[in-house]
Amino acid sequence: MGDVIGIALTGRLGDFTLNVDFTAPMHGITALFGPSGCGKTTILRAVAGLNRMTGRITIGDEIWQDAHHFRPTHRRALGYVFQEASLFAHLSVRANLGYGEKRARGEKHIRFDDVVDLLGIGHLINRFPEHLSGGERQRVSIGRALLSQPKLLLMDEPLSALDRMAKDEILPYFEALHANLKIPILLVSHDISEVERLADHLILLRQGRMLAAGPLNDVLAAPDSPLATRRDFAAILPARVTGFAPDGIAALDIGGRELLTLADGLQPGDAVRVRIAASDVSIARSPHAASSILNALPARIVGIDPLNPAEASIRLDIGTRTKALIRARITRRSLNALGLAAGQDVVAQIKSVSLATNR
Repeated sequence: MGDVIGIALTGRLGDFTLNVDFTAPMHGITALFGPSGCGKTTILRAVAGLNRMTGRITIGDEIWQDAHHFRPTHRRALGYVFQEASLFAHLSVRANLGYGEKRARGEKHIRFDDVVDLLGIGHLINRFPEHLSGGERQRVSIGRALLSQPKLLLMDEPLSALDRMAKDEILPYFEALHANLKIPILLVSHDISEVERLADHLILLRQGRMLAAGPLNDVLAAPDSPLATRRDFAAILPARVTGFAPDGIAALDIGGRELLTLADGLQPGDAVRVRIAASDVSIARSPHAASSILNALPARIVGIDPLNPAEASIRLDIGTRTKALIRARITRRSLNALGLAAGQDVVAQIKSVSLATNR
């Protein structure tokens, strides 16, 4: 169990009952996702030792809680980033970061200058919180948490208090954290677009119970995925840039299949994450002679799931070298008219492809 985070918790807080048992990797970003009141923040606070629930919490080889032992919050090597950046108003950015350094124990693997560079806050170092934007305050809050040298970083909806522009400003820094740090992150979110862009591992929650857990792509692609019924459902697939045409269109390799899209600022060989919405995929029984759709790819139907009396979700594999599973949301009238069934070879017409993130 030394390479995973183990969380098994039961208990009541008022009328709310929590009962979860899952593991997450000791690397990358694990998202706790679900509607308000499902238990996301309760789990995060329990991991921090702020909510005392019955159960067991292990972080790698360390036991933070079990039937015989409860490590208090101040002895848990964690950083906690809240919805609102809780900076000390009377301290400069430098002093706020220094407070995090003072809390550090043992060897310092994360250096002050590296954090400042990673989060792009060098020009803010002598300012006070009142002179920072919301996104800047949150970046300083993250920096302070990192300088405490945590073994685990907890983030409780760190973007929810920001407007759209501020979110767009700070998201690249979250991606930089993922790319440059080996610290595992537990991220609480109710925004599926944040999860799609940032998460590697996904824990789905509802009413204090776990619905699914696993790598992001696996949870999304599962036949019984609770997310498949959402109007905004999308498959998130790893890809690699293979080249660019003279007109600026990029070619991506996804599971051995070539996908074309717009991609600014990338180079051949770059790893990316592709988002394909189910509502942007249509199905044909054979290739069309001409179309404005760039991507009409051979695919195989691996499953058909009913969504409601009028619609169905078609699971498609567009990969050749490895599986690359996407979904198409179509009407049952189209399903019946085309005579679609599992195992058939069809053409997946993908009207729109977006890059969720550059990895």
